[in-house]
Amino acid sequence: MLPDYSDHSVSADEMPKDILNFNNLDNLALEPDDDKPQEACGVFGVLAAAGDVAKLVYFGLYALQHRGQESAGITVYNDRGTTNSHKAMGLVSQVFNETILSLLKGALAIGHNRYSTTGSSKVCNAQPIVVNTRLGDFSLAHNGNLVNATELRAELSAQGHALESTTDSEGIAFAVSEAVEEGKDWQEAIITALRRCHGAFSLVMGMPNTIAGARDAYGVRPLVIGKTPDGSYVLSSETCGLDIIGAEYVREVLPGELVIITMENGIQSLQWEESKPKLCVFEMIYFARPDSVMHDESLYTYRLRIGRELAKESFVEADIVIGVPDSGIPAAIGFSRESGIPYGEALIKNRYVGRTFIQPTQAMRESGIRMKLNTLKDVLQGKRVIVIDDSIVRGTTSRKIVRALREAGAKEVHMRISSPPVTHPCFYGIDTDSQDHLIASHNSVEAIAKQIEVDTLAYLSHDAMLKATQIDTTHFCTACFTGKYPIEVPDKLKRTKLMLENTAT
Repeated sequence: MLPDYSDHSVSADEMPKDILNFNNLDNLALEPDDDKPQEACGVFGVLAAAGDVAKLVYFGLYALQHRGQESAGITVYNDRGTTNSHKAMGLVSQVFNETILSLLKGALAIGHNRYSTTGSSKVCNAQPIVVNTRLGDFSLAHNGNLVNATELRAELSAQGHALESTTDSEGIAFAVSEAVEEGKDWQEAIITALRRCHGAFSLVMGMPNTIAGARDAYGVRPLVIGKTPDGSYVLSSETCGLDIIGAEYVREVLPGELVIITMENGIQSLQWEESKPKLCVFEMIYFARPDSVMHDESLYTYRLRIGRELAKESFVEADIVIGVPDSGIPAAIGFSRESGIPYGEALIKNRYVGRTFIQPTQAMRESGIRMKLNTLKDVLQGKRVIVIDDSIVRGTTSRKIVRALREAGAKEVHMRISSPPVTHPCFYGIDTDSQDHLIASHNSVEAIAKQIEVDTLAYLSHDAMLKATQIDTTHFCTACFTGKYPIEVPDKLKRTKLMLENTAT
């Protein structure tokens, strides 16, 4: 059966016939990380003086793959200012190949990796989103979540806009196009639209000969600016996206800032709303890659410090400290250095699993299929083990890991978590599940320890987590640990990925 490229701007005639297409896999569940807050999204953009930049965006998205694995897309602007897009379900390496990238010609491009937090996992919800305006095509890639998405969508629909997806991101794009049609220029239109949006958003936007980046006033999700040696400008969710293409980090886009970038004028900055920094602290603990830089240091360094703090707060006699790959490893090394207990590797990750559309059968699950982690029995045999992980959400995976360690011969298993208990859902672009599914929202630490079958369990304290950032501790959102939401969340908002599904046109 030939692939169906009807959702793509690149025509079917131009497409190679051997490209994998995921459009018909909308109803297949991606393999979940059972016990982790699910990722945000990755956004990326490049503006060059000349040449084709789609491949640079591809590599940027590849570096940001950890931020979203459901779909990927790239939109390019050619020298006439019109757009050409390709987006589909799957990983970056599944969605794109050399042939597709060669057809995406242009010196300006933006891209997106998606994990769905508003709107279901369907190709119609893949980004970037492109809308036509009197000034030319406007494209948008969004990381975050709006808390007024339903209201914004209702307003736009009442004004005659035919929204096609079930995402909050589309509402932002149509709000911009509406302001343009009212006679505003790009800058005025974007600011007008941003002021209609409440919630978390880091945006990369494309217009003819122009890219732009914006963050909400709280800066909940990250966004940085880079520049390549040949003078191309880059916007990326994280600095690791800059590193992969050899771009130098310039600075972050500030909370409440809009940057508009052209080759003629460089970076123009406007503070569209007063800055009230509240970066998601989970970006520091888990989401962002350890080699990404925030607050002038790698996140690996921060994660070492929280491991040290964890050892100070919850030392226990043991023979070996291990980390749950990959995100638990820096904290495990920090714990080992502070405690003096040797660090070792005893859980081996299959790094080629990624997200798979092939699901194990129930019988395979029951027989103990281990697609992601396996144990080193000779390392664990007869040992008292401290296992470090970054979080526990539901407890299901933690229990599986503990059982696997005991089956491998561990004499004692002590779990230490390098964050406080997750007790509240996130409304700002992280899928932490509903509150009744969060094991720490209705269980004591002792009860959780019993459920996940460890000898002892301890979490990092809230104060130590913030102290280890070594910056102003008021500059972080910690709502998933405290229930104190910096951006007001409407009482009627029920945390569900599919809240817009019934309103789709």
